[in-house]
Amino acid sequence: MPDIIHLLPDHIANQIAAGEVIQRPSSAVKELLENAVDAAATEIHLIVTDAGKALIQVTDNGKGMSETDARMAFERHATSKISSINDLFSLQTMGFRGEALASIAAVAQVEIKTKKATDTLGTLLIIENSEVLTQEPIAYTNGTSVAMKNLFFNVPARRNFLKSNTSELRNIIDEFTRVALAFPHIQFKLTSNNQQVYLLEATSLKQRILQLVGNQYQTKLVSVQEDTAYLNVHGFVGKPDTAKKTRGDQYFFVNNRFIKSAYLNHAVANAFSEMLQRDSFASYFLFIDLDPKQIDINVHPTKQEIKFEDEKLIYAFVNAAVKHALAQFSITPTLDFELDGDIQQLSSVSQPLTQANREAVYNSSLYQTFTQKNQAHKIESSGNLKSWENFYTNTTTHSDTQNDTIATFKEDELFTQQYAEINEANLYQLNNSYIVHQTNDGFALIQQQYAHQRVLFEKLVAAKANKQIPVQQSMFPESITLTPPDALLLTDLLPDMQILGYNIEPFGNNSFVLHGTPADIRIAQGKQDIESLLEHYKNYSNQYKISKRERLAMTMCWQQSIKLGTALTTKEMLQLVQSLQQCEQPNTSPYGKKITVHFTENYLQNLF
Repeated sequence: MPDIIHLLPDHIANQIAAGEVIQRPSSAVKELLENAVDAAATEIHLIVTDAGKALIQVTDNGKGMSETDARMAFERHATSKISSINDLFSLQTMGFRGEALASIAAVAQVEIKTKKATDTLGTLLIIENSEVLTQEPIAYTNGTSVAMKNLFFNVPARRNFLKSNTSELRNIIDEFTRVALAFPHIQFKLTSNNQQVYLLEATSLKQRILQLVGNQYQTKLVSVQEDTAYLNVHGFVGKPDTAKKTRGDQYFFVNNRFIKSAYLNHAVANAFSEMLQRDSFASYFLFIDLDPKQIDINVHPTKQEIKFEDEKLIYAFVNAAVKHALAQFSITPTLDFELDGDIQQLSSVSQPLTQANREAVYNSSLYQTFTQKNQAHKIESSGNLKSWENFYTNTTTHSDTQNDTIATFKEDELFTQQYAEINEANLYQLNNSYIVHQTNDGFALIQQQYAHQRVLFEKLVAAKANKQIPVQQSMFPESITLTPPDALLLTDLLPDMQILGYNIEPFGNNSFVLHGTPADIRIAQGKQDIESLLEHYKNYSNQYKISKRERLAMTMCWQQSIKLGTALTTKEMLQLVQSLQQCEQPNTSPYGKKITVHFTENYLQNLF
């Protein structure tokens, strides 16, 4: 038989390798920005068109490259960072694999202009499908410009997997934000479709955070600074009142490289454990500096996952640093030593102990029970206990008690059959959280938040059939200014939000005007509602394999539903239960939680 194993052509091998390094436009942005940082640039400009699908260009004023280096940079595994294997464990720079430019050239049409300060002329290179088409000297300023056009032009199948321009641009902004946070001493600019998105002047870390996430953090950041012989931890954490219901502004950097680590996230969460509600997440921007020999950053193509030599030690340092910072700023919880004023007025507190009181205490059976030997079991009887004997002799046993130890909700019964006789007289609210409803064979316990979520969800989904949710127009429209990523997301969601009851119009420069909200929102809070909705949509709803509008509906029903602890009038309880009765799926919430537990009369008898 003929030999069947052969070497892949270089251009195919490069395209396969590019699949690991360049997965989407934001992957290329990350690599190009890191190269500009490594070139010691003080000004970096990122330009994208059509969310990077048509153009990604990074221009910097860094060191530039010679003609030979510019040509060699596009060869696979070509790098200036590594000469021996030992160099891999002492890296202080961002890019080092020597795969980024080669991968980019394999899946895009690339044009590079570069010049060193010591050279008279610069170099122009045009590369397509890993093949150099043009190489010539040009007049150019000091630094480098890399422009990649028509990403995946030669791999249409991969291009088809890209998401909408809004989604891809948000990913680009995420990568831009991470690099900009790590290097606040560098000026960064971002332009999208000829419109300036960010202009970040060189500044301090705190000011860079405010530039990116908003001035609402101006007085809400707590400085973290702990220096040890093993590592340094510095940065900022948000005060507890900046906590969000979803994982929002959470950034970890190791030697200025953004990383993802659930383990270190837990270290910070643990430091906030006594200050935040269970379902809230703190904001933080933390940097860990340590010897590169203590970490391995070459465990993942994106270099966002790293290994620590001693992960438990890093956890302890981060946890202690955050706790120390919160304690220094008097944010940690304190014990309340002030007594209730009513307690202070009790005679046992306000009046002195008299001799008569003392003798009464010493002669009491309770005092003697705890002071005399062999008396701890003593119970002083009072009255006739024969009634207790009658209680036990008249008690009958039930053989089925152990077989019916939990309340059961009859999933197979129709909701309408259980609650056919619903009226205000048999509805009660327990702990402002549960609706108790008497039924024909016992009673039902309804979790009001889950019930309202189901009602809202089915109403919002019904809006898909062009049954637009009624809008409550605002007498005074509210202006809302968002961060660029949130503005992009809201722009993408606007058509669906209009159908679901929000009347919002773009106002330019990441601003919007809120003219109206869904009519059935109990308390509309304008900008706060919009920001909360966007945050929940970004971080939680993506786990569900459903349409964008259904994810938005799930987010809205989570946000607008009646929360536990909310007091309801009898009419409100009646309306909620009747609405639930009419739902197609009244037994579970949109998030799969059980809404109702049915306690049968037989079960209640067995309890006693």
